[in-house]
Amino acid sequence: MHTAAAPAQASRFSSRDDPAGLEPERLSLLALPPVLTTGLYFSLPSELQHALPILFLPQALGYLGLAIWTSGNTRVLERLGLNLHLLGRGLRVGLLTGLTLGFLNVWVILWLVPRLGGDIQFLRETPHAQVPVALMLPWLVLLIAIAIELNFRGFLLGRLLALCQRTWLSQYPRVGPVIAVCVAATVFAFDPFMVITFKHLHWIAVWDGLVWGTIWLYLRNLYATIAAHAVEVMVLYWSLKLALGEN
Repeated sequence: MHTAAAPAQASRFSSRDDPAGLEPERLSLLALPPVLTTGLYFSLPSELQHALPILFLPQALGYLGLAIWTSGNTRVLERLGLNLHLLGRGLRVGLLTGLTLGFLNVWVILWLVPRLGGDIQFLRETPHAQVPVALMLPWLVLLIAIAIELNFRGFLLGRLLALCQRTWLSQYPRVGPVIAVCVAATVFAFDPFMVITFKHLHWIAVWDGLVWGTIWLYLRNLYATIAAHAVEVMVLYWSLKLALGEN
């Protein structure tokens, strides 16, 4: 009884990780350069860490990898989680998730962090704060959410998951996905631009990345993570504008 039930459970879990009918994925190793360059960034001298080409190198490698990977695989939209029939559910899940995380992070930033002695006034000077509200909401927020989710969830997380399925981790069908989600969330939260721009608040992106990654893992729906990301940032941006005032 037990030996028959375990394979059945593993099969159901694996079917979410490897959609039926897809050819074996190629070029999954392209996910590794963004991961490695993000880690190596923190070993650089401080003066180099602020150089713009270095700040954006991991993300640039991610988008380059996405472009090359796209050209070398079939049914790319399905692999990314962008089939049109997923849009409705993705918007519903994303709206609820974005509102929940948005108000949670507003509380963390405006109430918890100041009480722990953390500075939040620097948020007045971030590049996002300098953009006119009419441009930021909703157009630039949507553009950023689409680009970031394509990179960190659609490409990076998906390719890390594919790599896990080709290694000894494939023997443990519940371990590989957890590792992939955690690595993708860490790379997202410790992206050099994120760290330099949001300083100690970049840690918030860890739990954001874990939540968005888990949603993508279980639903294979990138519309859900794009919507969640966009809605959360809109809630945060508007709340911080009201709380901190104009520059």
